[in-house]
Amino acid sequence: MIERLQRLRTALAERDLPAILLTAPASRRYISGFTGSAGALLISAEAALLLTDGRYVVQAAAEAPAFSLCEIRPPARPLPKLVAELTAELGIGKLGFEAATMTVAEYRQLTTALGNEVELVATENIVEELRMVKDSGEIALLRKAVAITDAALAAVLPTLSPAMTEREAAWKIEVALHELGAEGPSFPIIVAAGRNSARPHHAPGDDPLGEGQPVIIDMGARYAGYHADLTRTIVLGQADDTFRAVYAATLAAQQAAIQALRPGLPWSEADVIARRVIGEAGYADGIAHSLGHGVGLVIHEAPWLRMTAPDAPPSPPLQAGMITSVEPGIYLPAWGGVRIEDLVLITADGCEVLSQSPR
Repeated sequence: MIERLQRLRTALAERDLPAILLTAPASRRYISGFTGSAGALLISAEAALLLTDGRYVVQAAAEAPAFSLCEIRPPARPLPKLVAELTAELGIGKLGFEAATMTVAEYRQLTTALGNEVELVATENIVEELRMVKDSGEIALLRKAVAITDAALAAVLPTLSPAMTEREAAWKIEVALHELGAEGPSFPIIVAAGRNSARPHHAPGDDPLGEGQPVIIDMGARYAGYHADLTRTIVLGQADDTFRAVYAATLAAQQAAIQALRPGLPWSEADVIARRVIGEAGYADGIAHSLGHGVGLVIHEAPWLRMTAPDAPPSPPLQAGMITSVEPGIYLPAWGGVRIEDLVLITADGCEVLSQSPR
């Protein structure tokens, strides 16, 4: 945590920000180690303060020993008032905040408490940029989350039957994730059968899995706060020619993109490669989403493997230590869909596919 704190301070100095208030749960956890559901971090070049209420005082002291604890005591000393007191004490005249996660109501309360004494500066992606490249500890936790995900799918697949509903299959997967050591699923599990599989984020219902039709299973284990993500498309019974053709095009697109992944490759280029393969197979109209996204303390985070507008600046390059999903999909509303997704670690000279479930 000390190294992460120093990297954050360097990022603040580069932006001429003397201090920042972090309120996003992932930011709190990444910088301090604190896993509680409420609180904030106030960080300057000299101070590292964790602000939370009485429910978490003992927990915060144990999880974030590098931070000084400041207790929020509503209604006499709510968070905005405490921030005002601390900025005055530390001589902070300019304070950054996370624009993407602070609500309008919270911003108004904070500006009222600070008055004209402190200039509030909206910031974006400061901690998110630090989180993009995973350290060795994070990579180990993500490997564990991936392993649990693979094991859960392997345990559930033999139990599926055509009469089983999407909802029943999703529950079996969630139970297996828990039994294998996950804190829970990374996101609501997707099981989409038949034409439902043409909806990338279909919510499991009472439709049966059926025979001879595509069934998309999108799942992931959350382990020690870190999220895995895996998608497989299966058929119970015999696959028809349409399934085999769509599946082959999807798999070819995924493999072409994975083979290209390496440090220095622009984020958008992998998406372009996958789209080209799908287009050449005749399914360009079936593309409904970008190729992939980073994972970590949040299920969807940078890097973003997606196209950029023609007049937009070039997308950033991939770096060793990034972990991203690679999940091309083809969706045909009158028939169904196919998606194949694996998590991939960018290495010094290429990449490593972390997911081991058979395709």
